Amino acid sequence: MSEARFVRARQLFPGAEQGIYMDVSVRGLLSTDTKGAVDRYLEERIAGAENKRAAFDTVERARHRLASLIGASADEIAITKNTSEGLNIVAAGLTWKPGDNLVFCPEIEHPNNVYPWLNLKRRLGVEVRAVPTVDGRLPVEGMLAAMDGRTRLVTLPTVSFSPGFITDIAPVARACEDRGAFLLLDAAQSVGVLHTDVRTLGAHGLAAATQKGLLAFYGMGFLYVRREAIDRVSPAYLARFGVDLGRDAHETAMNASELVLAAGARRFDLGNYNYLGAVAIDASLGLLLDLGSKHIDTHVRQLANRLATGLRALDLPVCGGAPGLHLGHIVAVGTSGGGRHDSADDPAMNRLYEFLRSKGVRFSIRRGVLRFSLHLYNNDDDVDRVIQLAREWVQRG
Repeated sequence: MSEARFVRARQLFPGAEQGIYMDVSVRGLLSTDTKGAVDRYLEERIAGAENKRAAFDTVERARHRLASLIGASADEIAITKNTSEGLNIVAAGLTWKPGDNLVFCPEIEHPNNVYPWLNLKRRLGVEVRAVPTVDGRLPVEGMLAAMDGRTRLVTLPTVSFSPGFITDIAPVARACEDRGAFLLLDAAQSVGVLHTDVRTLGAHGLAAATQKGLLAFYGMGFLYVRREAIDRVSPAYLARFGVDLGRDAHETAMNASELVLAAGARRFDLGNYNYLGAVAIDASLGLLLDLGSKHIDTHVRQLANRLATGLRALDLPVCGGAPGLHLGHIVAVGTSGGGRHDSADDPAMNRLYEFLRSKGVRFSIRRGVLRFSLHLYNNDDDVDRVIQLAREWVQRG
């Protein structure tokens, strides 16, 4: 793909020209194409002219596009309101038995992929096996050692919440297959930015939301459940769209004498959808699929490599050291594990953060590190400007 494609794509994101935006790990920018689709929908609502059938069609088109983006089938995709709901659907839907355990690494997880499991411990007595990190990385050997014949579930982030390293999933996936454990991935920080193929990953389930790499709104997400694993997850709550009454049945149709769950992951759909969110993600997915996830992946990794290399040349403490397999679209600087939501324990990192923000760089601090996260609308000029500003700060002492 020609780099010109990304030059043209950047022009769809006015926010990319209003400063240097490196904060997709919090939320992605919105394109003018997506805004246009949303405006048209709102005009219909204002006029009282919304077409419910067309709204359903938009949801289904978005479902198919989400499936295409991650290498799944449409019937393996449930529409949710966020990543957390997807994770909780699996937590509540698996059949837990006395003596069962689950394995995870909470230090690299977002809190919303921690609390569902602590809740299972509280409610059902499930043994929660927390494995500590090794230098901010997922401890693969430790995860494997923690698994046994009673491990019902293993959950991992595809990219850690902080410091944003890519997770080595393959050995854990193989171990899950060998032991019959359900592998659930939190893909909030990767889908839409890094190439994602659920078959290659070996996941049984994967959850994400649309406001980050998918470049849409809060309030919508999806859950992938592998077709072969669907019967392992029973809906803990059920509504009309999770029931199969035939293809042409109206949304208010009901059969009180027989309950047939919808095929695949659609059984987890609830109530009316976030139609505004569906319009936004449908438009955004059009761009993402047109550019191609492999090409976007290559683009952001090259930028991240350039940024990490430039910051290391200034002797700044880039997490993970030299660029390697751990590096995707997120470059973190500082000491991982210290600090709070928007501050670091290291005063120097707080000063660098304030300096860059004052110069129009949008990024974040998470768990003690400065987190620069890139997407398709970023370019070499963005990266070089951040390196230049960091050099000015270093030279000022």
